[in-house]
Amino acid sequence: MLYALSWFFVFSLFALWSLAAWAVHAVAVWTVSNAGALTGVASDGEGLRLPEWLVPWVPPEIAQAMTSLLSGFAPVVESLLQTAPALAGGLTMATWVIWGLGSALLLLLGAGLHLLIAMWRRHGGGSGPQSPSQVAA
Repeated sequence: MLYALSWFFVFSLFALWSLAAWAVHAVAVWTVSNAGALTGVASDGEGLRLPEWLVPWVPPEIAQAMTSLLSGFAPVVESLLQTAPALAGGLTMATWVIWGLGSALLLLLGAGLHLLIAMWRRHGGGSGPQSPSQVAA
């Protein structure tokens, strides 16, 4: 009975692991494939300014340097967002590899539980049938 319970536990974890991998993969692929729609957002970085309450505390040179730094990063971010949908294939492969490694670890967990139960029963922890010599004693 303990063997069945341990393997039921392992297969339940396997089902949860598979469901989680599928859900994370679906969300990640959707996010990556729709990242190209965000390319207009990166060009809006030129309109970023410091809040009015912070302006007296920041020297104008630093504020101007940060604004020019952000405007220099805008084309880089926009190009990354345009190439992001091409990453979906690599993301699928990475998901399969991670799912396979996790599944192998779950099977090892099941085998370890199986061996642990067998060792526990062998050393007298189980309630199996007793031999006549044990009954007479």
